[in-house]
Amino acid sequence: MFIFQPNPDIDSLREAITTGDLSLWDYVTAVGILLAAVVIGRLIRISAKRITSRTSSDEFLGDLIGRLIGYVVVSFGFIYALDSLGIAVAPVLGALGIVGFAVAFALQDILANFVSGILLQLRRPFKAGDEIASVGHDGRVLQIDSRTVVMLTPSGETVRLPCAEVIKNPIVNHTTNGGRRTTLEVGVAYDTDLDAAARVAQAAAASIAGVASMPPPQVYVEYFGDSSIDLAIRFWHGPSTADLWRTRDQVARAVTVAFRSHGIVIPFPQRVVSGVATTGESGAPA
Repeated sequence: MFIFQPNPDIDSLREAITTGDLSLWDYVTAVGILLAAVVIGRLIRISAKRITSRTSSDEFLGDLIGRLIGYVVVSFGFIYALDSLGIAVAPVLGALGIVGFAVAFALQDILANFVSGILLQLRRPFKAGDEIASVGHDGRVLQIDSRTVVMLTPSGETVRLPCAEVIKNPIVNHTTNGGRRTTLEVGVAYDTDLDAAARVAQAAAASIAGVASMPPPQVYVEYFGDSSIDLAIRFWHGPSTADLWRTRDQVARAVTVAFRSHGIVIPFPQRVVSGVATTGESGAPA
């Protein structure tokens, strides 16, 4: 026969909460301790962010340190508030641990993003102002909060990427090395002097202000196409997407003008159609 046995944890928790006679001042003191812990944690977070911003260009690190210290301060404040009410802290923390486990299981996606946000700020694959590409989006990083990476796309749209998705996918940082390389393909006619065409294209690309002089632009034969021999013009420029669009446009215009002035033809797509004549029964063409 099954006999119900009281749960000792629940009983101890009930006894811990049953604090006896408490005055209004006791409750005011407990609330004051908790509020003071919250305010101190907030001040520590702000101070850590300011100090780190003065000594480092990465403001995310200071925000992370301040946030973690703030959580610790609030936790201690909560414990001292319970202690001031005469509540036995150990059984309460044990019960809260069980509840916290259940809540963590229910909110595992949110917690995964929170932990991923901490890892991103510790590893620092990018910082505020960097242009990155991740999870199918390209843009400038504005901030990392507790769950998301906030980006501003070249189209002026704000995108919030879950930290867990960012850390699981490749992260391309366009800003780290201070420059990007772009390849512009252009076709020339088959009877073109390729050495001359390469020199003209290289000089045209090098004449653009946004193109880096070191390393200089390079031109290679890329493909033998159906209607042209395709050249690949490779050049370095600034890291932003705006630099990419602007420089590629100016190089394309300069190469077009230079080819025309040197008589180098950029051919239209061409297709040769051959017909076969058929003959009738008499041998004459049908």
